[in-house]
Amino acid sequence: MNGSAISTAGGLLQLLRDGRPRTRAKLAQITGLSRPTITQRIDQLLDLGLIAPVEDAASTGGRPSSQIAFNPRARVVLAADLGALHARVAVTDLDGELLAEVSSPRDIAEGPEAAMTWILRAAQTLLPDLGYTADHVAGIGIGVPGPVEFSTGRPINPPIMPGWDRFDIPAAIRAEIDAPVLVDNDVNIMALGELSTSWPGVTDLIFVKVASGIGAGVISGGTLRRGAHGAAGDIGHVALARAADTPCPCGNRGCIEAVASGRALARALSTPERRIERPSEVVALAKSGDVAAIQAIRQAGRDIGEVLTACVSLMNPSTIVIGGTMAQAAEHLVAGVREVVYARSIPLSTEHLTIAPSRAAANAAILGAAQLAIDAALSPERITAALGG
Repeated sequence: MNGSAISTAGGLLQLLRDGRPRTRAKLAQITGLSRPTITQRIDQLLDLGLIAPVEDAASTGGRPSSQIAFNPRARVVLAADLGALHARVAVTDLDGELLAEVSSPRDIAEGPEAAMTWILRAAQTLLPDLGYTADHVAGIGIGVPGPVEFSTGRPINPPIMPGWDRFDIPAAIRAEIDAPVLVDNDVNIMALGELSTSWPGVTDLIFVKVASGIGAGVISGGTLRRGAHGAAGDIGHVALARAADTPCPCGNRGCIEAVASGRALARALSTPERRIERPSEVVALAKSGDVAAIQAIRQAGRDIGEVLTACVSLMNPSTIVIGGTMAQAAEHLVAGVREVVYARSIPLSTEHLTIAPSRAAANAAILGAAQLAIDAALSPERITAALGG
């Protein structure tokens, strides 16, 4: 953070978000700001409730110095994870700790109005039970299973979301809750959730979601990369030679998603006697020891590994994380990915490369949506605006 940013109350808050109590003298030493300026900034943050006094520091001979620290329970954020066939809403504090949640099977094809109503009703149920109201909501993060124009929060031509194209999600939510609303592709928020909770210190990571479809969230230099129009990481529609004649729901042929996604595996494993419809059923078969399912998942890992080999050469990540429903069969899926990536990438790229199943698992998306909202709500710009600056 540059000197001009750290001189503001919002900049000072970024230092304090690590939760460590500090004295005014220590903050003056860290920032280089004068004691009167530090006192002014602290008073501003105290007025917002975002910091609070804590137990005094040990005395060094004179009067003990009062310490202050970040107050994560001052406000809350709402996080929503809308999947193809599920929905989940959670309330977290400003540290991203889950306080309450509700989930339900829901079909994204029911349309945006029904989904927005469900999110708002969930919020109306959860917030009072925690002692909060809509006025305490500092931000709202929402993940959806399709491409999103991040600057507007509108889905753009989402293939499995009929009726959602260019729907103004932020406006629909803000009509009831006056707070910043951030909307992103579900794989991007899963990448954020995984990075923030499970891989401290990692700056270059690729999160691959393998579920009904296939997609990736790309972290480079510690920053989520969305690309020029929010389509970065759409690896599910990269061509795979083995799949050249296989039609894909996107309208093309030969996409990796057409042969390696959970939906594709369910279709391939179905027989007249045994119809399989969901990725979770494929996982259940593999866990029961079904040889055909195990082999299919292993081959899907190899196919995904082919695409990731190119990603490794292009980006040189330190970590590749495999998540989504199919990662519940991680021992087979990840083994296939590793088999190809380690064999076909140059040694310099793979010497310290970790390929692992998701650690955040089913919480990756909801935690990422919360992190998206928290970072927006506590940004220096937002804090300055709250102070009337």
